[in-house]
Amino acid sequence: MSELLTIGDLSIEVVKKDIKNIHLTVNPPDGRVRIAAPERMQMEAIRLFTISKLSWIRKQQQRLRDQERETAREFLDRESHYVWGKRYLLQVVDLEAAPKVEIKHSKLVLHIRPGADEASRDEALALWYRQTLKAAAMPLIETWKQGLGVDVVGFYVQKMKTRWGSCNPLVHTIRLNTELAKKPRECLEYVVVHEMVHILEPSHNLRFQSIMDGAMPAWRDIRDLLNRLPARHERWGY
Repeated sequence: MSELLTIGDLSIEVVKKDIKNIHLTVNPPDGRVRIAAPERMQMEAIRLFTISKLSWIRKQQQRLRDQERETAREFLDRESHYVWGKRYLLQVVDLEAAPKVEIKHSKLVLHIRPGADEASRDEALALWYRQTLKAAAMPLIETWKQGLGVDVVGFYVQKMKTRWGSCNPLVHTIRLNTELAKKPRECLEYVVVHEMVHILEPSHNLRFQSIMDGAMPAWRDIRDLLNRLPARHERWGY
């Protein structure tokens, strides 16, 4: 059950949970503010905490407003698409067979049945991006399982509306946003490490940051790069 806390023109969703520390998030795409607080914490204490963070909240909301967004795709010839941070021009080729996608030099070639509509082209490319991301993520997870001493029971690739990744620390699974296949490869590795560290430490506290610093010293730079890159239709963030 949630409560609404209002400070000036700012409305904050407050959720009480069985946790030890208070957690503040500014969520894409519109900068919605949410606080998860310990069950016994009084609303006045939450209010004072929020007031102390107003400058940071405004900064994060402005960052989301300023974030560049990609134009909507129509999946037509010579349209720009991205794979691992590199720009390719789409080439649509009619083929009486199951859809197939391949990279040829500076082109992303989509083989698809004649007359396929925009939705079918979108679906074919989305499937290819999921498969591409899954293939790239698997060896990264295996490598970092040893480096972090973390067991990952399973991982999933899917379209996510507001996050680059997520994890379930209780069952040791992670989820990755399909859109990561369009970003530089170091962004995927950062998200993989980020979610795996959350299995060790579910919050973004000092322990989490310390583990990240030891595993990937430049993680903050990669995080900032990822959050600056254009989003497709929604906006994601960490």
